[in-house]
Amino acid sequence: MRSSRNPVRLVIALSVAAALAVFLLYTSLAGGATASLTPSQLPGHSGEVGLTGIVVGPVRGDAHGAGLRFAIRDIDGTTSVRVLYRGSLPDLFRIGRQVYVRGRVRESLFVAVPDSLMTKCPSKYAPEDST
Repeated sequence: MRSSRNPVRLVIALSVAAALAVFLLYTSLAGGATASLTPSQLPGHSGEVGLTGIVVGPVRGDAHGAGLRFAIRDIDGTTSVRVLYRGSLPDLFRIGRQVYVRGRVRESLFVAVPDSLMTKCPSKYAPEDST
């Protein structure tokens, strides 16, 4: 008996493998990437972006209810944007802390993606300057 292999099966299997490889490459390089901006860079951006800056007060509301409201200011500037955030708050979240959050601008309010708020490491964990 002669075993015959169907070349159509091989072509289909290789096509599926190639499509999966392209999908994995796309998602790892570009699919999950969002631009990281400061408040002064936000005007004109309509899609989802990452926002980084310093938390300025007052901080009002409930992150697990109607939402926590605060502002984020440029690290080296005066431009700020109001933020509406819902979700878990990092333990180190407070006024004066540098944060990163993902979201979209809606009518001059930055509406954050739930549970996307992260604090940057505070300077007290950095080595002391010996100069």
